[in-house]
Amino acid sequence: MTIYVWGFFVALGIMLSLAVSTRFAKTRGLDHTLLWNTAAWGIGAVLIGARLFHVLFYDFFTYFSDPLAIIRLWDGGMSMFGGIAGGAIVIAYILKRRGVSIIQYSDAYVFGLPLGIFIGRIGCFLIHDHPGTLTNFFLGIKYQDGVIRHDLGLYESLFGLLLFALFLLIGLRLRIKPGIFTALFLVLYGLFRVLLDYLRILDVTYLGLTPAQYFGYSIIILGGLMFWQILNKKASKSN
Repeated sequence: MTIYVWGFFVALGIMLSLAVSTRFAKTRGLDHTLLWNTAAWGIGAVLIGARLFHVLFYDFFTYFSDPLAIIRLWDGGMSMFGGIAGGAIVIAYILKRRGVSIIQYSDAYVFGLPLGIFIGRIGCFLIHDHPGTLTNFFLGIKYQDGVIRHDLGLYESLFGLLLFALFLLIGLRLRIKPGIFTALFLVLYGLFRVLLDYLRILDVTYLGLTPAQYFGYSIIILGGLMFWQILNKKASKSN
């Protein structure tokens, strides 16, 4: 059986992030069994969403000319943002049907997500599938063409680690209101991806921006609106 480096680290990242999310759910009094059950459906939606986002926005005409290539996942072609969107939609639908707080379970999933990004993107770094622009930066990687480039997989992995450390620090020291972790992730990850994609050399662009940058700006706005709603609700209660 062939074990692919990228797939192995993505699978490991998903499992460990869910383990952390389960621990978080228990500390908040949430049903961790429900979290795992919805995650089972969510993982399938993540894979489908990640693939469809790539097909539609990154290489549509190639897949249009060869539709069977859509199911050849082993050839590569997955989008982080598509995966997040697909998983979020399906999980939110299931949680709504169960009549539980979507935002509280969202915080639980999001709390472990940076750890999943850290581990999953190690796979991207090891196969160097996200080359960036030329650089003299000390984290630059020498590619097969002999030049040193930014490795965007490495940067995103390190970002995931730092964000997970921040979540741990906040979670241990502060009593966070529901929605804060979700909003914080949306703003910080969206901003990071917008900036990171300016170093990208292979992605398609629309009016000067990559698909990830458009999605990044969208979740920054969404996260900002969530912060405003949470703070506004707090202010209303204090009055």
